[in-house]
Amino acid sequence: MREGVRLAVDVGSVRVGVARSDPGGILASPLTVVRSGPQNPGKMDELATLATGTEAVEVIVGLPTSLSGREGAAAAAARSFAADLAARVAPVPVRLVDERFTTTQAHDALRRGGKDSRARRPVVDAAAAAVLLQAALDAERATGFPPGQLVTPSGGAST
Repeated sequence: MREGVRLAVDVGSVRVGVARSDPGGILASPLTVVRSGPQNPGKMDELATLATGTEAVEVIVGLPTSLSGREGAAAAAARSFAADLAARVAPVPVRLVDERFTTTQAHDALRRGGKDSRARRPVVDAAAAAVLLQAALDAERATGFPPGQLVTPSGGAST
């Protein structure tokens, strides 16, 4: 397992959830939520500042795919977002990781924790980012390889 803090980003049209790991790469925790969309044109700068401030060794971006694994418009948007972020945080690597069910799992965990739907709304994106990051950490621990696809600032991705 590689050492160092990792960030995960769950991209949404209204909010971007952010989670971070401990330096040992063992445990993911929700960090914050950044406003998205036209109301926050500086969101990429905020995310780059978070990556720098936490001394992240890697940033994971959720890739929304269908149950069959197909990619639609949301996946294309996530790929574009990841490429933009990669350009801002370079040389810190950015990786795309499948995020199926992360929001559902986050809602379930928050519900079990006693939060009603109104209380979950502002924090579910950060909780979903934590679910995504924990899955990525667990996958790396199980395989010995970094999870997902490496993103290049030009927008391409490789395994």
